[in-house]
Amino acid sequence: MTKDTFKTLAVASPEALYKEKGSKFYAYAFPIDSEEGINARIKDVKEKHYSARHWCYAWQLGIRNTMYRVNDDGEPRNSAGMPIYGQIQSFGVTNTLVIVVRYFGGIKLGVGGLVKAYKQAANLTLKNAPIIEKTIDVLYTLNFEYVLMNKVMRIIKEHQLEITNQKSALKCLLEIKVRERDAKKIETILNSIFGLEFIKGTSEF
Repeated sequence: MTKDTFKTLAVASPEALYKEKGSKFYAYAFPIDSEEGINARIKDVKEKHYSARHWCYAWQLGIRNTMYRVNDDGEPRNSAGMPIYGQIQSFGVTNTLVIVVRYFGGIKLGVGGLVKAYKQAANLTLKNAPIIEKTIDVLYTLNFEYVLMNKVMRIIKEHQLEITNQKSALKCLLEIKVRERDAKKIETILNSIFGLEFIKGTSEF
């Protein structure tokens, strides 16, 4: 059976500090779910460390079809972003952004020294991050008459499904979250209820 869980961060990690020959590397790890969220986090860190020399980062989004990006921000090619991304891979997390801010200490570290420093800084912040395992879920929008409410709620309770949204109008609209491995079984049950319509996704809200 295809794995339907993934690891990510529960919340942002505390600030981590790594020092090397006078240079200071402040590292942060954030849970993310969109590129817009990534840009907002980077902007916040740049504002906090406005006098720093470099703001390097790496991120990964997605579960099965992942995408990632690395940024050396003026450091020698592959000396910052890739070592940071290597730590995201090492911890096995996704939907994660790691930013490492460098204050130059007056002594050049060389490419090897930079690779080590950015790797260690990223490692420190991810070690401090609360990592959790989450399920891959499918959303369904249910549309039904109120007379079916008790029957629908019984199914939701029996199978421990989560209601993520609801709307009251002429009919009842419910959005429910179903673990991916249980989706086919729940679809079969929903199909057996006469008068209930459902669609995969959340177009009604």
